[in-house]
Amino acid sequence: MLEAVMVKRLRDFTLDLTLSAKPGEITVLMGLNGSGKSTTLNIISGLLQPDTASITLNGECLCGTREGVDMPAEDRRIGYVLQNPAVFPHMTVRDNVAFGLRARHLPRKVISERIASWLERMHIADLDGVRAGSLSGGQKQRVALARALATEPVLLMLDEPFTALDAESTQTVKDLTRRFVRDMNIPCILVTHRVADSEEIGDRACVLCQGRMEWEGVPGDMPAICTVCRCT
Repeated sequence: MLEAVMVKRLRDFTLDLTLSAKPGEITVLMGLNGSGKSTTLNIISGLLQPDTASITLNGECLCGTREGVDMPAEDRRIGYVLQNPAVFPHMTVRDNVAFGLRARHLPRKVISERIASWLERMHIADLDGVRAGSLSGGQKQRVALARALATEPVLLMLDEPFTALDAESTQTVKDLTRRFVRDMNIPCILVTHRVADSEEIGDRACVLCQGRMEWEGVPGDMPAICTVCRCT
């Protein structure tokens, strides 16, 4: 269970948000560009320092400004996939997927088995020895997803993960994400602009507007127009 309360003063507004995400469920964050969605993910992941925050994951404090707690990003066990797949272009697909596993000093056999499993699941096993810099945008995104999921994170966060994928790959990645979140019983936060994504894969939707929660509920019940800034 993720429970997060955060405040961050930004250029145009102040992000002031309370957010929770339950194990085994996908919580979808929606809103216009600049509404605070990616900022929220960056604060939870530890990549951005909040002004004040209380963030706990499965009862463990990741960030508590009152308590003086700020766990390093690499220790938070969060799988985070950005809109722009941050693959290492000079490394092979195999080494990209292995990166997080090696950082956790897992046994070689475990690393090898997980790499093989996720390359197969993402339909990129044939790209094992190819340098990531030569891949298409969709292939890079699948490598980034495989790298995140292979570490078996306790929280998965995806920022516009389907943007660079074709229709077939999008459905495959959605199915894999859904299955992984349920099988591992972990919370997942997904940022997307597409209402269809929210309805197809989301259990709960949250609409942000100027750093505040405008609406939350079942994706199919999402209103078409925001009452604060009139965004669609």
